[in-house]
Amino acid sequence: MFNEIFIQLLILLAVSMFVIAIAKKINQPYSIALVIVGLLLGIVQIPLLEEAETFITQSSVFQAIVISLFLPILLGNATLKLPFSHLKEQGKPVLALAFGGTLLSFLIVALAGHYVLGLPLAVAFTFGALMSATDPISVISIFKSLGVPRKIVTIIEGESLFNDGIAVVLFQISSVYLLTYMEMGWAGIGSGLLLFLKFSLGGIAVGTVLGFVFSQLIRLYDDYPLEIAFSMLLFFGSYFIAEHFHVSGVIAVVVGGLIFGSYGASIGMSERPAPISTHSGMS
Repeated sequence: MFNEIFIQLLILLAVSMFVIAIAKKINQPYSIALVIVGLLLGIVQIPLLEEAETFITQSSVFQAIVISLFLPILLGNATLKLPFSHLKEQGKPVLALAFGGTLLSFLIVALAGHYVLGLPLAVAFTFGALMSATDPISVISIFKSLGVPRKIVTIIEGESLFNDGIAVVLFQISSVYLLTYMEMGWAGIGSGLLLFLKFSLGGIAVGTVLGFVFSQLIRLYDDYPLEIAFSMLLFFGSYFIAEHFHVSGVIAVVVGGLIFGSYGASIGMSERPAPISTHSGMS
């Protein structure tokens, strides 16, 4: 049974690679092409892929593969590609959009869902938290192809990193604690704010400590593959340690990655991979 599912997953992977290849060939954003093809595959019933679709959409599989496996790596990789100096230059708009923009989007979508669509309050606020987590991959790929100024690209990239963490915190509060806090009245609002600060600041603390520790660790080595292994360990470690202490794993990964990619790079990270030696021991 699993062999059949694995083969179907390989077919999906082949389809995605084929879509990317075509999009690159015609100079179109491949991320948009993947979204369109993914929507079509989700709408159209394809018997050959039914078992793979059922397997992927299971909540336990989605949590294990997408959230626990892919999310830390994707977030960590994004932090390493975003120079901290660029992020620092645009710090004010990034933080304003990440905090103010995300909270505003969360409230507007949640209230609209409740009063316009008639969703139960907890469902509406949970939906608002989901919708406030924006993914800028398609936008950034288009920006870069159009030659949009680096300043705007940095703001969008930086906002998206913190936006994910804040949206996850809002989702946890909305889906688990919202009704309890509403029954508490004004005291519940204060408890919600304290919980938000706990999730956020706790994630920042975990990411800061681990980012500093791993930055010091790579000072002892000048080995590019080992540094890659350390970075992966940092991303997964930040995420799962933060989640263990019931704080934001997403924020921990972002902060740890930023410290590792800036401070760690300045004190010990290799600039490029070492060349492969062609010397043979038999000569």
